[in-house]
Amino acid sequence: MDGGGQTCASEGCAKPAKMQCPSCLKLKLTEGAFFCTQECFKASWAQHKGVHKKAKDAAKAKNAAEMPKGPMTWPNFQFAGALRPWTQTPQVKVPPGIQCPDYADTGEPTSERAARNESARCLSDDEIAKMRTVCILGREVLDACARAVAPGVTCTEIDRVCHEASLARDCYPSPLNYVNFPKSCCTSVNEVICHGIPDDRPLLEGDIVNVDISVYHNGYHSDLNETFFVGKVDKVSYHLVKSTHECLFKAIAACKPGVRYRDMGNIISKHAHSQGLSVGKSYCGHGINTLFHTAPNVPHYEKNKAAGVMKPGHVFTIEPMINAGTWKDHHWPDNWTSTTKDGERSAQFEHTLLITEDGCEILTARLPTSPAGSVWFEDPDVVAQHSAPPRVVDASDASVGTV
Repeated sequence: MDGGGQTCASEGCAKPAKMQCPSCLKLKLTEGAFFCTQECFKASWAQHKGVHKKAKDAAKAKNAAEMPKGPMTWPNFQFAGALRPWTQTPQVKVPPGIQCPDYADTGEPTSERAARNESARCLSDDEIAKMRTVCILGREVLDACARAVAPGVTCTEIDRVCHEASLARDCYPSPLNYVNFPKSCCTSVNEVICHGIPDDRPLLEGDIVNVDISVYHNGYHSDLNETFFVGKVDKVSYHLVKSTHECLFKAIAACKPGVRYRDMGNIISKHAHSQGLSVGKSYCGHGINTLFHTAPNVPHYEKNKAAGVMKPGHVFTIEPMINAGTWKDHHWPDNWTSTTKDGERSAQFEHTLLITEDGCEILTARLPTSPAGSVWFEDPDVVAQHSAPPRVVDASDASVGTV
């Protein structure tokens, strides 16, 4: 194909172009679409494919802007519960001057994938100082989002608060474009276990919503989340959320040098099952530092086979996902949203932790300024009833499950 007077788009090559990228041709793109040879085209592919993504994102944004707000569905898809996806606003961008992780433009966390087979590493004092800073910033962003949770507020609005609070602290919101995730935080409502995409559905009185925040600052990530009540909730939801918080802190209490990572699952499962609840198995805690997700893996279910023991300088998350019904999950066709298979509610809490010489430090701990105190869900003004009797769990109960 004739290059039409264009020059090669490959970096450092100014030769006359002789061919056009086929994908650019389909997308009707001309800028940066021409190359002199197949060799130049292939050598530029890793960077060039980002041009296609930007064009597709722009088309999606245009379609989203023209679409009226409301619930959506997928033909022939069987939802597990009552929740439905709603329309989403276009993906927002981060302005120049904010330090970005390697996936910000391409969606590909290349450094994370290159380190996939590495063991957990002990951070230096300088790295730990940077982790402390980014974790405090992440906590401040989550607190800002917490103040926005109320009946009638959309998860789109919570995501806006997250994005703006992150930028105000010179942070990049880590979920944004991570493996093409379209938003700056995850909002998981009712039966959603994790990775809910913020949308235009207004939160309703009696909902529960988990807000999962991660920020990137000065080369390091933090990660934390909490489950919030929307107005007053029923006793089953209260019991679920309170028990999930207890599961996390029972695991944290056991963290110190020499403890096996696999033991976290036994501690969490024992308490969850005693409360008549089940433990999700598809997602686990993880190491975090310059990489968003790295070693070690920290499963939350019992009898897991996670490798490794805790050592001073290890930084990782524990983030149990606890369900009112079955532990099994069900995925929406958006490639992200994971719900319970039976449509029952799910709750989650997460902290980023540092193993010290004699225990652990909660790097994302609540601050004196955090809304509603250190154990906010014990405030009697936010619940309709305060307790629910635990469901007795028999070893044969398929809704709980073991490995």
